Amino acid sequence: MNRPTPISVEADHASTTRTDQVRALNDAFRRSFAGGHVMLSRGVATLPEERWREAEAAVQSFAAFNVADDPYNEHDFGAFDLAGQRCFWKIDTYDRAMVGHSPDPADPAVTVRILTIMLAQEY
Repeated sequence: MNRPTPISVEADHASTTRTDQVRALNDAFRRSFAGGHVMLSRGVATLPEERWREAEAAVQSFAAFNVADDPYNEHDFGAFDLAGQRCFWKIDTYDRAMVGHSPDPADPAVTVRILTIMLAQEY
């Protein structure tokens, strides 16, 4: 009979610590827009400036995280309404050359964060 290998407390703690680090880095970037790049989708960018500024402010103040949208608790995705339109924001992490995924999103020395704000219909 095959028995599952028990998960060590150290491995679980390391995972939690890594998730905490990623979440903290994502939150800091999302709140300040410093330390990465913010992109507006075509749909958001073509809105009047006042609207896309409202979208940016909604992302920076976002706090409505839930398990359905944030299953890994990394605070890398959110949804909000903007003047009757559903919008999403998403943080992606790339390697420093921006040719692939970051080898370690918990390490800012090897990670570039890109936050995209988009209309839900563009997702």
